[in-house]
Amino acid sequence: MGRWLILISSVVVMMVISIYQYSWSIYAYAISNDLKWTLTTVSLTFTIYVYISTFIQPFSGFLADNYGSRKLAFISSALVGVGFITSSYTSRPEELYLTYGLGSLGVGTLYGIATGTAVKWFPERRGLATGLVTFGFGAGASLFNLPIQSFISTNGFRDAFTYVGVFMLVILTPLSFMMVYPKGGDSRWLGTIKEGEVNYTPTKMLRTWQWYLIYLTFIVTPTAALMFGAQLKPMAAEFNIPVNYLNAVLVVFPLANGLSRVIAGIISDRIGRERTMAVFYSLLGTSLLGLSFLGGTPPSFLLFTFIASLLGGSPYTFYPSIIGDYYGTKYATVNYGITYTAKAWSGLLSGWVTAYLVETYGNYRLPLTFIALLCMVAAVLSSPTILRRPKFISR
Repeated sequence: MGRWLILISSVVVMMVISIYQYSWSIYAYAISNDLKWTLTTVSLTFTIYVYISTFIQPFSGFLADNYGSRKLAFISSALVGVGFITSSYTSRPEELYLTYGLGSLGVGTLYGIATGTAVKWFPERRGLATGLVTFGFGAGASLFNLPIQSFISTNGFRDAFTYVGVFMLVILTPLSFMMVYPKGGDSRWLGTIKEGEVNYTPTKMLRTWQWYLIYLTFIVTPTAALMFGAQLKPMAAEFNIPVNYLNAVLVVFPLANGLSRVIAGIISDRIGRERTMAVFYSLLGTSLLGLSFLGGTPPSFLLFTFIASLLGGSPYTFYPSIIGDYYGTKYATVNYGITYTAKAWSGLLSGWVTAYLVETYGNYRLPLTFIALLCMVAAVLSSPTILRRPKFISR
C-alpha cells in the first residue's frame, strides 16, 4: 500500500496547486475591478505563471532525480503558500508579477515531482498512475472555484489570497514528506524496477530522434484544450451559443478534460502507448473539424466540444508515460521536465497565434481547422510504424 499512499498524496498536491492555474480568472476579475488595472495588465501575471512553472521543471527535475525529491517538495510547498499570501499585499502590477511568480516556481516543481512519483513507482501501470495524478491537476480546482468566488465576493481578493495561501501551506507541507522516490534496491518487490531497463541521461535522450518527434507532437496536441480554456467564451459568442448551453460547456469541458487523462492512461497500458496516441489524436482532429464546420447549432457545439475535451487532455498522460517507457525511470523527472517545455509553445499557438488568426480572418474556423490538421499529422508521427523505442546510446 506504500506506493498507493504516495500516489494519493501526489493527486491531492496536484489538486491544491491547480488553484494557481484554474482559479486565476476569478482573482483576475476581482483585481481588475478593485485596483482599476486593465485586464491586459492583470493577464500578464498568468503569462508569467505559465512560463515560470513550465521552464523551472528541467532544473527542478534534475535536483529531484539526483538529490532527492522530499526536501525539494517541502521547499516548493512553502513557496506555493507564501506566493499566495504575499500576493495579498501587492499594490502595483510589478509586485503581483513577483509574488505570483514566486509561487509559480513551487507549482512547477511540485507538478514535476508528482508526475515523477507516478512514473517511478508504477512502471507496470504507468498510464493509469500518471492519468490519475494529472487528473488531479486538470479537474482539482473545480472543488475550490465556487468557494473561492463566494469568499472573494464577500471579503475581497486580498483576504482570499491570504486564507487560501494558509490553506495551501497546511495541506501541502505535510504531504510533501510523502513525495519520495523509490530507491532501486529497496523497491524491487514493488515492481518498480524492470529487469534490463536502460536509464538515459538527458543528454543521451536528446541524442535520439524519437525525442524530437515526441516534443513536436507535444507542442501540437495540447493546443485544442488550451484553446478552449483561453477562447471558449468568445468562440461560443461567434457561434451564437445561448447562455444555458455555454454554462453547460463550461461545466463539461474541465470534467471531460480531466477524465480524458485517466481514460487515456488505462487504454494505453493495455494496447500500447503509440497506438493509443495515434487513435486519440486522429479522433481529436476529426472532432475539431466537426466543431469548425458543423458546430453552428447549440447541441452540435456542445457535442463536439465534449468529444474534443474528452480527447484533448490525454497528452498530459501520454508524454510522462512514454518518456518513462523509452528513457527509463532514474532520470524521469528531469527528462519529462525538458519535454514539458513544449507546453509553452502550445500556449503560444492556442493564445497569441489563434487570436491573430481570428483578428485577421474574422472567425475561429481557420484556427480550428489548422489545429485539427496538425493533430492528424501528430497521429501519423505517433503511430507505432514510425515512433518506436530507441536503441540504447552507449558512450
